[in-house]
Amino acid sequence: MELKIKALSPKIGQEIPYPHFATAGSAAMDLCACIDEPITIPPHGRMLIPNGIAIALPSADYVALVCARSGLASKKGIAMANGVGVIDSDYRGQLSTPVINQSDEPYTIQPGDRIAQLMVLPVVQPQITVVDELDETDRGAGGFGSTGR
Repeated sequence: MELKIKALSPKIGQEIPYPHFATAGSAAMDLCACIDEPITIPPHGRMLIPNGIAIALPSADYVALVCARSGLASKKGIAMANGVGVIDSDYRGQLSTPVINQSDEPYTIQPGDRIAQLMVLPVVQPQITVVDELDETDRGAGGFGSTGR
């Protein structure tokens, strides 16, 4: 599978790396902040940080997901404001990362900082069938916490 990446900023590939897998076993590529100067996110504040690239997925058989970096989330309280960003196969605009500072301290993002991860996954677009009843399972309609700890 080929993922085409277009640099939208002259900084990409120079001062700011293209998305890349950090290790051979990485499931996602690092996405960096493509900004001209440091940006400070106030406590509990949100900002949209540009990544300086656009991508082209080969078909509707794929989706790109933008996910938080676990180290930033667990150590600094910096996460994705929307949980996970979904990049549809027909989107060709700039990727940007909506970040939220969930801590009580300001957090400064430097140009080129790794702020998110980009993952490409297969997509199944199911045929929708409207029914009056669903098949029964042992769990049934049991919701959050219904299966125990």
